[in-house]
Amino acid sequence: MKTIVCFGDSNTWGADPAGSGRHPHGLRWPTVLGRELGSDFEIIAEGQRGRTTVWHDAIEGSKRGSDYLLPCLDSHSPVHLLVILLGTNDLKHRYGLSAWDIAHGAATLVKMARASEYGEGERAPRILLIAPPPVAKLNDRFRRMFEGAVEKSRELGREYRSVAEELGCAFLDAGELIRSSDLDGIHLETSEHDKLGKAVAVKVRALE
Repeated sequence: MKTIVCFGDSNTWGADPAGSGRHPHGLRWPTVLGRELGSDFEIIAEGQRGRTTVWHDAIEGSKRGSDYLLPCLDSHSPVHLLVILLGTNDLKHRYGLSAWDIAHGAATLVKMARASEYGEGERAPRILLIAPPPVAKLNDRFRRMFEGAVEKSRELGREYRSVAEELGCAFLDAGELIRSSDLDGIHLETSEHDKLGKAVAVKVRALE
């Protein structure tokens, strides 16, 4: 059985844009991915709310993806494929980052995984980098927290693609496939989870 680790934020965790709850397990995109791929694959959904790529969150605490990535891969090794879907939280106003900065934060995670021995045969795992979809209309909860994020988020697909080409890793632009919910501007409705899980499955099969 081949292990796929889906390393992400609240959209991998399954946050419901209608409130503070979580979509049912069977409706989250990593679960959809597992159904599409079948019993030859084990899908590990490693989503943490508020997780960034490499940036420390002085308000929310331990959210930096770079702190947890290698222990995560070690825990689930040997890892056949690492799927990275991070960057939305990096758009928070308090970080003051450009789309280029965010993409290169994601690139740092790719490089860390590439330098590890947590893949099959004590080699590095394969990597699929996914650019998050653009931010939609922000609700009152997120409007000030993500001030300026809508415009910057539209540049992430281009910047992530450039990073993936530079590093020679597989790439998927979620913004070409799905959209963030207008209920809060950040999270995905179940229909988009379904689309994303199926699209990732197609990409995984193409990589085999």
